[in-house]
Amino acid sequence: MSALEDLFGLEGKRALVTGARSGIGQMAAEVLARAGADIVGLGSRPMPDTASRIRALGRSFTEVTADLGADLDFDAVLAEAGSVDILVNNAGQIRRHDLLDFPRADWDEVLQINLSAAFGLSQAMARRLHQAGAGGRIINIASLLSFQGGVRVVSYTAAKHGLLGLTRAMANELAPLGITVNAVAPGYIETDNTEALRNDPARSSAILQRIPAGRWGAPDDLAAAILFLAGPGASYVTGSCVTVDGGWMAR
Repeated sequence: MSALEDLFGLEGKRALVTGARSGIGQMAAEVLARAGADIVGLGSRPMPDTASRIRALGRSFTEVTADLGADLDFDAVLAEAGSVDILVNNAGQIRRHDLLDFPRADWDEVLQINLSAAFGLSQAMARRLHQAGAGGRIINIASLLSFQGGVRVVSYTAAKHGLLGLTRAMANELAPLGITVNAVAPGYIETDNTEALRNDPARSSAILQRIPAGRWGAPDDLAAAILFLAGPGASYVTGSCVTVDGGWMAR
């Protein structure tokens, strides 16, 4: 059996994590740093807490400020980030409205941040890796709404369905280049995006009754899946989606 470092070690790698200021993104940055990777955090606001946590682990942290809701030059963003071996497309927003009243602006913004930006960053990274003759890892943070319809979240559902399709389509074309593309689909996790649900006693109770594990997830519950997909031991895993949902999809 290979040593754990051969399966999961990331020494000498650099990982770009979008939305690394808090929640799942911050956790992803930390677990990859613990495995040996240096981190680039991309977000629209400063992330001093994440920077402090990564540097305390003895890894370097580079911050790139960019609004993924804008029409960005992703090649320029990657040039600012520098050499990157691992990309975690985590940044996302959700908007809740009844379908009949759903604003077009909220549709456009959610699709841009959750789907179009992930495509743009992935394409730019893949181009750079191909030019360098190097392999890499792309990990997209999907959702249970990559599989289900949900209620009052039409733009988020469309984006997350699209992100899973994008994962599979990119995997097909990038596998010959040594670049794997996979997704992690979190269940109901305690993050800013689920705060409204957790603050609604009736909705929260209904959700918990559906989860076999009987609890909301924490960002740390996703750490092992992200580390696995980022590591050298997952070189033959591509086009896959790992659900981390306490059993929700099994019901």
